[in-house]
Parts: sequence; structure tokens; C-alpha cells
Amino acid sequence: MSVKEVLRMGNPILAQIAEPVEEFNTPWLETLLEDMFDTMAARDGAGLAAPQIGVSRRVVIFGVQANPRYPEVEEVPTTVLINPVITVLDDSLEEDWEGCLSLPGLRGRVPRFRRIRYAGLDQNGNPIERTAEGFHARVVQHEVDHLDGILYPQRMRDLRSFGYEQELFPEADISPLE
Repeated sequence: MSVKEVLRMGNPILAQIAEPVEEFNTPWLETLLEDMFDTMAARDGAGLAAPQIGVSRRVVIFGVQANPRYPEVEEVPTTVLINPVITVLDDSLEEDWEGCLSLPGLRGRVPRFRRIRYAGLDQNGNPIERTAEGFHARVVQHEVDHLDGILYPQRMRDLRSFGYEQELFPEADISPLE
């Protein structure tokens, strides 16, 4: 449908707890998902939450094949996840770099659970349940945080590992994303 503006950190919608989706197979939901996929693709995102485009609903999408923002990560299946619930399967934490379309040009080291199970519904209201680990688990946790009004800097332990990509990784060929 169209590429939407991505709200940036500081916008009050990003601090809200999103409302659940109650109706499926609707033109409204189909349009929302098309807009989200168009927006994520246009910005080389690994995922996107509906609040990031100004829609305070519990909808996330994610998926990574070849992505210039994350060139060395494993593939993540393209997924629509509505009203998600995360269950931690291993409470060991792994700290790694994250970025976010709502914080363009910034990265930070964020602790996340290494292994999770996530459940929810697809766009047709069918149940989804998967186990994820590594980068896949990180992406899901990051996107679901958006539904609870949490941005990744709020999860960071040490803000000395938070900064602009070009300063943190001067040797990398990273173009700032708007």
C-alpha cells in the first residue's frame, strides 16, 4: 500500500501499551499489514511493530533474509504475529547489538533471553507457536517490547555501549537510515 513515517523515540505513542486486535480478515488489518511490510522493506528493517507507524495495536511483523543492516545474522522467517505472548525457555541472557527504526542511526548492546517460545495469531486469526533462539529470539523480543511501550535503550545495562553507528563502527560501511 504505502511506506509510512516511522515514529521516533520521544513520540508518546511509542510509550503506550498497545491494544489487542479483536477482528481478523478485515480490510483495516490487511491494509495495516501491507503498510507495515512496505515500511519495513523500505528501511531495511528486521521487524516492525504497529505502534512505530502510529497504530497502537498488538501487531508485529519480522523477517530477515539478506539484510544490509544485519549482514551476518541467520535468517528469520517472515512472520505476522498478532497479540503475541512470549515464554522464556532459558533465562540465560545474551548481550548483543541492536538497532531500531525508531532510533535511526543508533545502536546499543542489549541483554535478551537466548531461547524463547512465542505464540499469537496470524492475520487470519490462526494460532502461531514457535520456539526461537539467537537473533530470531532477539528480534521477537525487541518487537514485542514496542507493544508494551519499551524501546531498547530502556533494556540496556551500560549506556557507554550506546551511540551512533558511524561512531561505534567507523570501519563498517553503514549509511545512516532515516
